[in-house]
Amino acid sequence: MLTDDYFMAMALQLAEEAGDEGEIPVGAVVVCRNRIIAKAANQTERLGDVTAHAELLAITAAAQHLGSKYLTDCTLYVTLEPCVMCAGALFWAQVGRIVVGAPDPKRGFSRLKPSPLHPKTNLISGVLADESLALLMKFFKGLRT
Repeated sequence: MLTDDYFMAMALQLAEEAGDEGEIPVGAVVVCRNRIIAKAANQTERLGDVTAHAELLAITAAAQHLGSKYLTDCTLYVTLEPCVMCAGALFWAQVGRIVVGAPDPKRGFSRLKPSPLHPKTNLISGVLADESLALLMKFFKGLRT
């Protein structure tokens, strides 16, 4: 069944692979009409680019796939709440729906009021949040030891 949990599990797999490569483990999947059209994981270390967040890479790939800068009929699944930079890109892309795994109380966009997301964007939070948090905690614990 193609549920939010199903697509978030795919984003979690991408995040785990990114963590194994030394990237902060965040994965993103873009779905349009129940079909995956883009997927990405953080690549800031690999590319030496602070803007190479999973969300931005996935937005770019989805826009190229559709031949449109607007993603109004798309859902972005992302394992960690997007930062303000990514939220701005999500606004401009007019992503129709965003499904978030773990919250990011330090750098996440939800700290801002009013929300930086497009007013027509539907936001769902907490999908596989425990799994997303566990992956992040394992990664950062490994950096400290």
